[in-house]
Amino acid sequence: MNFVHSEAGNVSNLRFNQDHGCFSCAMDNGMRIYNVEPLREKMHLDASTVGSVGICEMLYRTNIIAIVGGGRKQKFAENAVLLWDDLARKFVSEFTFSSPVLSLRLRRDKMFVALKTQIHVFSFPNNPKKLFTFDTGVNPRGLCEVSPFPSSERQLLVFPGHYSGSVQIVDLAKIHPGSTGAPITINAHTTDVACIAINHQGTLIATASIKGTLIRVFDTYKKVKLIELRRGSDPA
Repeated sequence: MNFVHSEAGNVSNLRFNQDHGCFSCAMDNGMRIYNVEPLREKMHLDASTVGSVGICEMLYRTNIIAIVGGGRKQKFAENAVLLWDDLARKFVSEFTFSSPVLSLRLRRDKMFVALKTQIHVFSFPNNPKKLFTFDTGVNPRGLCEVSPFPSSERQLLVFPGHYSGSVQIVDLAKIHPGSTGAPITINAHTTDVACIAINHQGTLIATASIKGTLIRVFDTYKKVKLIELRRGSDPA
């Protein structure tokens, strides 16, 4: 979706990094990264290098940036993730998929790529290998959240379930490459899930549905609802 129009072009995607100290802008004419406090540009890649960008994801404040093409002047396909090394000033890896990449998440040890009905998990960043593939319900928003720190209390991956309004939780610390551990399902809403968030410790998740009237917070240990926040009765 487009958020902003400026002299730099349309902004198609905004993402904070894992500690919220920086944010990235995927744009029609490339991508830019800004420091939050003080607010200033840290780096940018022009369209001559990356084309128009649909998704851009940082790995904390490191030199590694993941990019997916998109927009009107794309140089790279929407079904590929490219890793840019800003120290070497070049692309160092490319991952190609059978359908467009809808979102991606990075941790210091793993990369998560969300497609419309699957999420792929790779070891990362050295010698990347596919570790797991999880089937999801139809996920047009590419909803996928992970506890960001490898040292987090829980190593959770959260994504939409196969039934409307449900979310599934996988504890990555309890499964091994090649295994197919069954995700735990929480029936969070009666309509499709529109947004998912997770805290840094992996102990809480928050969800909202396409109706937009409720935010529900769940305990990931007990799989129970802790609190419900109501905005009103009119759909958002």
